[in-house]
Amino acid sequence: MNPDDISGVRQLLALTKKIVIIPHRNPDGDAMGSTLGLYHFLKYKGHEPVVITPNEFPDFLAWLPSSEKVRVFEKETEAVTKILKEADLIFTLDFNVLSRTGDQMEAVLKELKSPFIMIDHHQKPGNYAAYTFSDTSYGSTCEMVYHFINALGEDSLIDKTIATCLYTGIVTDSGSFRYPSTTGTTHRVVAEFIDKGIDNTAIHSLLFDNHSHNRILILARALQNMKVLPAYKTSYTSLSQEELNSFGHAKGDTEGIVNYGLGMKDIMFTAFFTENKDEGIIKISFRSKGDFDVNQYAREHFSGGGHINAAGGKSTESLEATIQKFIATLAHTKID
Repeated sequence: MNPDDISGVRQLLALTKKIVIIPHRNPDGDAMGSTLGLYHFLKYKGHEPVVITPNEFPDFLAWLPSSEKVRVFEKETEAVTKILKEADLIFTLDFNVLSRTGDQMEAVLKELKSPFIMIDHHQKPGNYAAYTFSDTSYGSTCEMVYHFINALGEDSLIDKTIATCLYTGIVTDSGSFRYPSTTGTTHRVVAEFIDKGIDNTAIHSLLFDNHSHNRILILARALQNMKVLPAYKTSYTSLSQEELNSFGHAKGDTEGIVNYGLGMKDIMFTAFFTENKDEGIIKISFRSKGDFDVNQYAREHFSGGGHINAAGGKSTESLEATIQKFIATLAHTKID
């Protein structure tokens, strides 16, 4: 954010306010870590913050400090809509277009008169926010929240609780620090968090070594379903609604499965298709290595977007038709 924006935000936060903090629909580690990290910061500043998620967040993030206080729009729409309408200020974190909250919540947000502040690292931000901190060079929104707090001159308020939340999003969105967006600054921020007392070993275990038996069975089925297209340096896998149901699928059980598709030699592009009959869509995750831009690919072919090496999309066609469309696009896609 430029100095004028920081000054403007500082003035907004000068007096006690009712503040709502919102992540995107189907929130992941970065979305929940950033919103809860900011929640604690605003509490320390004397504000009255509330985190409102569009829908439920995964159980493997339920250990995050104050996660039990999170309100869910789809579970309590009337009560949460009232909170939104009474808010003095609204932060949107880890997304940059209101449609990422879902049709129903987006409609409510569009009618609000309170100012919005956006903190996000995805490409092509919308123009709904009074103040925008948008930078695609950051690997996570959690790292951006750290720098946001620092820019306000409030870094002394970052304690073990805030650091724990922000570390969660940094480690998940960086692929445990292996993605290209991980910088020296990222490691210096994390070093500061460790010095503040976070238990990075325990956090990693809670995130990655805490799966249910069903989640492991779902992973096994996804790996069995994986296909390789050597001519296109591409792999893909899929899970039907029937397969998900047969293993007692719960929210978060498919998190990270897409990354396995890049674990093979000479594979530069992978996709993961999951059928969601309740929403009438096929959810698609894309990952790539090197310079192949899956953000652009997702925007062109599957109404999606994201980052250069990690993006998402969707299809309203059947699972089989969506996969066939995906395969057909490869003939006209240059994958280096």
